[in-house]
Amino acid sequence: MPGDVPIGIHDLSVATTQYVLTHRTLADRNGTDVGKYHKGIGLMSMSVPAADEDIVTMAATAAAPVVARHGADRIRTIVFATETSVDQSKAAGIHVHSLLSLPSAARVVELKQACYGGTAALQFALGVVHRNPAEQVLVIASDVSKYEMGEPGEATQGAAAVAMLVSAEPALVRVDEPSGVFTADITDFWRPNYRTTALVDGHESIAAYLQALEGAWKDYTERDGRKLDELSAICYHQPFTKMAYKAHRHLLQHCGHDVDEAEVTRAVGHTTGYNAVIGNSYTASLYLGLAALLDNSADLTGRSVGFLSYGSGSVAEFFAGTVMPGYRSHLRSEAHREAISRRLDIDYARYRAIHEHSFPVDGGDHFVPRETTGPYRFAGLSGHKRIYER
Repeated sequence: MPGDVPIGIHDLSVATTQYVLTHRTLADRNGTDVGKYHKGIGLMSMSVPAADEDIVTMAATAAAPVVARHGADRIRTIVFATETSVDQSKAAGIHVHSLLSLPSAARVVELKQACYGGTAALQFALGVVHRNPAEQVLVIASDVSKYEMGEPGEATQGAAAVAMLVSAEPALVRVDEPSGVFTADITDFWRPNYRTTALVDGHESIAAYLQALEGAWKDYTERDGRKLDELSAICYHQPFTKMAYKAHRHLLQHCGHDVDEAEVTRAVGHTTGYNAVIGNSYTASLYLGLAALLDNSADLTGRSVGFLSYGSGSVAEFFAGTVMPGYRSHLRSEAHREAISRRLDIDYARYRAIHEHSFPVDGGDHFVPRETTGPYRFAGLSGHKRIYER
């Protein structure tokens, strides 16, 4: 088995929704000082899906440019990570497989563990490619975060998808060994099957996140991982962007370092740009951070980047990667910025109507008028079946 072949992220593509609600609009409606959102949690706006958008349409939109650039001949595995699945049995990735006309000689699976699922998918993919470096794996993380209106979590909502092609000899980031992991049975955030919105204990969730960070870091260092000062930046899971700053301060203190705010900003500042205007995208959040870092930083060639993935419940993993020479020529920076800037600003009434909309569960025909200007759309339900269109 060729263990010396570098494996990692060969391509990365981001997609989000048709609509955006600014936190200024939300604050005006709630009678809240907008500073609570802009400065308190570090969010400026949230992506809101149109009625004919969901995790599948975002995933296909993110993945299509990857397939167009590299072809599908070497893709024999598609791993779809989400915690807002459209079906309790069928993998959402099968819909993407169909929309993109991918080869039938492929396996498609869906992975779930809260916001950690995207990293589980990446690690799964690394193992597949390690076994056969001729293969490539399409990893997709796609989610729509949704909370009850008026609840504290409402302001952190968002939606996005990130598609990554995992390959030997990667063009963007080599994923390095080792990896540190941590699991604890904690009910800090969850969504029972009978609910469409998540439940969260905010204080418990922050405490659980920091506990998991300590545990994953401990395991990582015990396996001879990189020292903290060897990492040029760290991408943290961002349920809200200020959590990345809080987490890095905590890690500095845990490692016995003084907390220098300039150092904190240097380590995490460039990772928060996309999350700040998209909101929480659960499994995609960490990799939106990576996209923002690569798109907006000075040259990172040869630099080590840390990753802290956290999923409530809880599971965490800390690992590092090395940015590859020539990576900038493979970035999709303009496309990512366009995906964000093309969103249409909506007022509170439209947001509320979208938030409260639900489909009947009678198995009848319930079709959706076209709203999205994206390449793929959710056309509706018929006979309990979801219908997607190009």
